[in-house]
Amino acid sequence: MEGRWVEVADRVLVRRYAELDLSVGLVMGDGGCLVVDTRGDERQGAELLAEVRRVTRDPWTVAITHSHFDHSFGTRPFLGRPVWAHEDCRADLLENGGRARDEWARYYRDLGRADIADDIARTEIVPPDHLVTDRARLVVGGRPIVLAHLGRGHSGNDLVVHVPDAGVVFAGDLVENGAPPAYEDAYPLEWPDTVAGLLDLPDLPDGGHGGAAAPAPGSGGTVVVPGHGDPVDRAFVVAQHAEISALARLCERVTAGSLSPDDAVRLSPYPEETTRIALGRTGRP
Repeated sequence: MEGRWVEVADRVLVRRYAELDLSVGLVMGDGGCLVVDTRGDERQGAELLAEVRRVTRDPWTVAITHSHFDHSFGTRPFLGRPVWAHEDCRADLLENGGRARDEWARYYRDLGRADIADDIARTEIVPPDHLVTDRARLVVGGRPIVLAHLGRGHSGNDLVVHVPDAGVVFAGDLVENGAPPAYEDAYPLEWPDTVAGLLDLPDLPDGGHGGAAAPAPGSGGTVVVPGHGDPVDRAFVVAQHAEISALARLCERVTAGSLSPDDAVRLSPYPEETTRIALGRTGRP
């Protein structure tokens, strides 16, 4: 999917990037479009906007799935139109965005990627100007869009973007394909309930495809777009929900003192590093 848009449902497009295996979205209507996430720095955001403009000249609205740099730092080129996100996304970017910018610039510099490090270091962090507390219902180009904060999970400000007339959900990093879920800023005990809420969204039927790949456009099945990795179907999300639920139960047992961290690592559905990060987020690394 790198370098091209792929239509996963009626006028709902996904664009993949090799860097961090990132996926962004574009929902087109009649006279308006919705951009889902803006990438990781101003240059990347400008590149994304240029690619949106190759597809449609309609005015855009932006939705940010959460405040992590790779999803939100590319917003500045999109200014002049509404930028939606959860209210805590704005708070996190204002409070911690500068520190995150410095940390990620240093990370890429240490990797020998001075080009990316310089782009991040030069980026102006722009907070969203339209805020969601629980849910917001938009109409973009005549299409209904639901922005829903279903609870905390991967971060404290996760927002899903539901396109009900297409059966598509942009899940941000609440769902991960191709790597274990990232727990560095996560709420391990709350994450399962949040994903359960995603699965319970109305007009999100079980398409019956049963595999990791998303249904073909027009097939009528559910498409869930993770923040990283290929789009998936509902069955994939159900399976991942079982895994994060299992890890949550292990975290609870370790916190209660009925299980050692080493035994939790042995029983975990995820690698040791992921498991110990999750345990650290609940008080027992």
